[in-house]
Amino acid sequence: MSVRKPVVAGQFYEGTSEELLEQIKSCFLHSLGPQKLPSREPSPERRSLGFIVPHAGYMYSGPVAAHAYYALSQERRVPVVVLIGPNHSGVGPSVSVYPGGFWETPLGRVPINADLAKLIVEHSRFARLDTSAHEYEHSIEVQVPFLQYVLGEGFSIVPITMLNQTPKVAEDLAKAVLTAVQTLYGDLGSTVIVATTDLTHYEPHEVAYMKDKLVIDRILSLDPEGLFKTVLDREISMCGPGSTMTLLYVAKNLNARNVKLLKYATSGDVTGERGWVVGYASIQILLP
Repeated sequence: MSVRKPVVAGQFYEGTSEELLEQIKSCFLHSLGPQKLPSREPSPERRSLGFIVPHAGYMYSGPVAAHAYYALSQERRVPVVVLIGPNHSGVGPSVSVYPGGFWETPLGRVPINADLAKLIVEHSRFARLDTSAHEYEHSIEVQVPFLQYVLGEGFSIVPITMLNQTPKVAEDLAKAVLTAVQTLYGDLGSTVIVATTDLTHYEPHEVAYMKDKLVIDRILSLDPEGLFKTVLDREISMCGPGSTMTLLYVAKNLNARNVKLLKYATSGDVTGERGWVVGYASIQILLP
């Protein structure tokens, strides 16, 4: 079986298991994080349909991402995580679904859910089984150690990167994910969707805050088309509108209505340098 080796270990996050575990803990305990470690005795209930999380280096966005993973840790463990992120490299098809094998991090290997990956591609007009788009992509990779920390062993993932981030492609992928999960498992009780994006890139803190509020308002309204229009009209450098819209379309298809902003911050809140920041948010969408 093929093993996808980590490409940003030692860069975006620590490269050894011991240092990485300490770094993840520090994200949870950070003043911008939940300021507590995840529960090891989760609720027997499933509450979350999915989460929107950032994907910068842990030093910058880890505390914000930790809010989503803390919420995930508070509910019944899910055996399947669908991970959707933007394609930063420009390599590969419009939508690239990793076909099988394992993804490795310093914390160990996580199996790919090959059956679900294949079904998603079968039900999508745009998705293809592909590894090339994932070879150097960091947006999904940086989520895996957090998942390993809060879920332990016994879960599988389906990594999906989007090159074509339009409403048409996002809606198609959302329907494909929903149909595939329902075909295999009957409902979404066994699956959580993690969509990753960073928000405004490299603008002053005050500008990023204003622009990101527009984006977050559209997300909280479960409005994928409005989100896309806002990003275009206001020239917002959000890197993952496609992954975010995909989760919003899944929520709309299920008539989910409860959305929570868990945390927003910029890199300037971490470093103190507010003249040139990137915005980050953790958002939870609850099951209907």
